[in-house]
Amino acid sequence: PGDAGGAPVVLVNEALVHRFFPDRDPIGQHLKPGFGDKTPWFTVVGVLKDIKQAGVDASVGTELYMLTEQMPRVLGFAPGNMNFVMRSTRSFDLLAPEFRRSVGEIDATLPLIRPRSMTSVVDDAIARPRFLTLLLGLFAGLALALAAVGTYGVLSYLVSERRQEIGIRMALGADRGEILRLVLFRGLMLSGIGLVGGLAAAAGLTRVIKTMLFNVTPTDPLTLGVVAGVIAIVAAAACVVPAWRATRTDPMVVLRGA
Repeated sequence: PGDAGGAPVVLVNEALVHRFFPDRDPIGQHLKPGFGDKTPWFTVVGVLKDIKQAGVDASVGTELYMLTEQMPRVLGFAPGNMNFVMRSTRSFDLLAPEFRRSVGEIDATLPLIRPRSMTSVVDDAIARPRFLTLLLGLFAGLALALAAVGTYGVLSYLVSERRQEIGIRMALGADRGEILRLVLFRGLMLSGIGLVGGLAAAAGLTRVIKTMLFNVTPTDPLTLGVVAGVIAIVAAAACVVPAWRATRTDPMVVLRGA
C-alpha cells in the first residue's frame, strides 16, 4: 500500500506496537523516524512479526520498514545495500544460480554477496550458544559424576566407621531391611542437604545463567524439577552399594573384633 510518489508509509514490528501503540490500532497512526524538522510523518500501513536481528539471545528492538522507492524523495538518500529473503520449496543449491542470473539481468554491475540458506544463517547465529551449551553440559555431567563418587565415598566411610554399631543393632534383633533403611536414610539426607544448597546457589546465580539461556527462564520450575530429580536418582544409586554392604555385616565378626 504505497508507491514512490505517494504519501510516506512504513511497516512496523510488534515490539514497536507494544511500546508506542499498546491500547490502539496501529494501522493509520503516524510516526516520525527522526527529530529533524524536515523529516516527514509516516503512516503505519502494516505490522510485521518481530525478528531477532542481533542474535537469538538478544532482545527484539523496535523496528520500522520503509518503502525503498520512497526513500530518495522523502529522506534524501537510498540504502547502499539490501538484504533479500526468499521463501521457496526448491533447494538452495538450485535457487541460488537462478537468483544470480536474475540480478545480473537487471544490472550486471550489482554484486551479490554471500547468498546463504536460512538454515545456514540460523546455524551461524546459534553456533556460540550451542558451543556454550555443550561445554556446560560436559561440565554438568562431570559434576554429576563427581557428586555420585563423593556420595558413595562418604557413605562407604560412614558405614565402615559404624560397623560396630551396625553389628550391635543386628545382634539385638535388627533385620537387614532396617539396616538398609538406616544407611539409605543417612545418605539421602546428606544428598538432600546438598541438593537444597545447590538449588539456592542456582537461584542466586540467575543473572549469570540468564545470558546463556534461550526460550527458558533461569528459574523454570520444570527444568529445576527435572534436574533435582536426576540428582536425587544418582544420589540414591550411589547410596545403594554402601547400604547393601552394611546389610552383609556379620555381627559375630564385628563383636569379636571390638
